[in-house]
Amino acid sequence: MKRPNILFLMSDEHRADVAGFAGDEVVRTPTLDHLAESGVVFNNAYTPSPICVPGRQCMMSGQLPKTCGCEGWKDLSPGYRTFASEFARYAYTTTCAGKLHHQGPDQMQGWRNRIAGDMEVGDGSVRDAIPEEFSRYQPAPGTGKWSNQREVEEARPGDGPYQLFDRRVLHGTLEYFDRFFRDPLYLRPGNHRPLLFKMSLLQPHYPYFTDQRRFDYYHQRVPLYRETPCDHPVLSLSQQRLPVSLSEEAIRNATACYYGMIDTIDDYYGQALKRLELLGEDLDEWIIVYTSDHGEMLGQHGIWEKTRFYEASVRVPLIIRWPAGFRGGRVVNENVNLCDLFATLCELAGLDIPEGLDSRSLVPLLKGEAADWRNETVSQYNGNHVMIKQNALKYQYYGDEGPEVLFDLQTDPGENRNVLEDPDYAAAVSAFRNRLGELGHGAQAQPTYINAGY
Repeated sequence: MKRPNILFLMSDEHRADVAGFAGDEVVRTPTLDHLAESGVVFNNAYTPSPICVPGRQCMMSGQLPKTCGCEGWKDLSPGYRTFASEFARYAYTTTCAGKLHHQGPDQMQGWRNRIAGDMEVGDGSVRDAIPEEFSRYQPAPGTGKWSNQREVEEARPGDGPYQLFDRRVLHGTLEYFDRFFRDPLYLRPGNHRPLLFKMSLLQPHYPYFTDQRRFDYYHQRVPLYRETPCDHPVLSLSQQRLPVSLSEEAIRNATACYYGMIDTIDDYYGQALKRLELLGEDLDEWIIVYTSDHGEMLGQHGIWEKTRFYEASVRVPLIIRWPAGFRGGRVVNENVNLCDLFATLCELAGLDIPEGLDSRSLVPLLKGEAADWRNETVSQYNGNHVMIKQNALKYQYYGDEGPEVLFDLQTDPGENRNVLEDPDYAAAVSAFRNRLGELGHGAQAQPTYINAGY
């Protein structure tokens, strides 16, 4: 019997609460809402690292940053095992259209085909690079990465580079589906083998641009965050660790663009699904996943972009749909991680789950069997920033850069009160510090750390 086809839909920087199925009444996401209605929604899904490169590489490897060596802005080593390479071993045609964000010389990382990709080897991976030559050529003032302040102030209707990229991804996806399932000209379709296809879009990642029609629709409708930062030395600053001071109009423009980009990607996913149906595919027999690599603060708590362990940055949308395999229309509230997708996809497709992963199969949760689930998720950033969430308690460690933080999301969903010193939480704090050591961090860090021990 042929193994199931898998469609892996992924966006970039989509905060979990800006979607119709998540309760947002302004944004238009009919495609994602349909997947959520007929699939399983994970309300507490978290990224292993709240920034693009490590978050994506950890998801692909099924391992936390410390396990796979992606603790900073670092790619997996060449030939590293990913779920794409694992599925290729089982004769899956593994194809990615769009963003993978590999920075090293191995630009495939297990994918057998890449179309409309973002292939780019970073300076640090150039073979035999001559540092003196690279230091000679620096960008002119004002032409490098924009500050968080400028990113927001430049928000407006426009056709930016990410809009152009995503259109290429859409067109490449539709053309690939035509060839794989029909190939009307050459008559050599590839659908005798199962397909693992990833459609990976850049939006709603900043810069904050969208088309004029969507901008006009959302401009006066979007909710705005106009909060002030807290006094924590890490949590008080935006991604570039610089404060921002913005007008309401700038915040409104950026938020409208952000909503417009989510509207756009939903439309693109809808076009991809429609093309598969027109080609005769029964999508109830496909495993369909939707997620994002991290969220976007969008001015909440007075900060922008990501890299913070606030919910808006570290929590991600996650939908898994497979009507032929399990009943949909349900919501799962247990804590899960993008790393868990490796083991999950393997079990759903009938593949052996490799050893040494920080990945737990979500299949029991998909089937409503959560009794033995270890209700924990972990996220790491920049080596010494660690978040551990167990049940509703979210502990954060910042090494020498700032004090520990503990939020109780059950009593404080807005994450405004640090209860670390509250005597009622003393036992929990002690347990979190022990777990931190087991994960290879903090004063009690175990030098023999291998993996999360799941």
